[in-house]
Amino acid sequence: MDSNRNARRKTVSAAERSTSPARRIVYLVYEAAPGKKVFAAGSFNNWQPDRELKDKDHTGVYRCQLRLEPGEYQYKFVVDGNWCLDTANPNFVPNAFGSLNSLLIVKGK
Repeated sequence: MDSNRNARRKTVSAAERSTSPARRIVYLVYEAAPGKKVFAAGSFNNWQPDRELKDKDHTGVYRCQLRLEPGEYQYKFVVDGNWCLDTANPNFVPNAFGSLNSLLIVKGK
């Protein structure tokens, strides 16, 4: 009986996965002087600056990879504690604080 219940659970889990939208890989890039601490915060992580962008080559080009479902996401970079707009992204929207948020559009297939 337990094996039947586990089989049903696995079937439901597989079905749920197949009906959810496919996540897309998205890269965020920020350019600044080497040695900065750069994080991304936005609607994709409940505005918690916990997605660190790394400057692996020490050239001042910071990158991180996100896996997001199709949709629109607002975000900002947090550079050495300062919240910054993504100036390389032409898409932005006003926020409730009287400034702007960058807008990331993740397209489906």
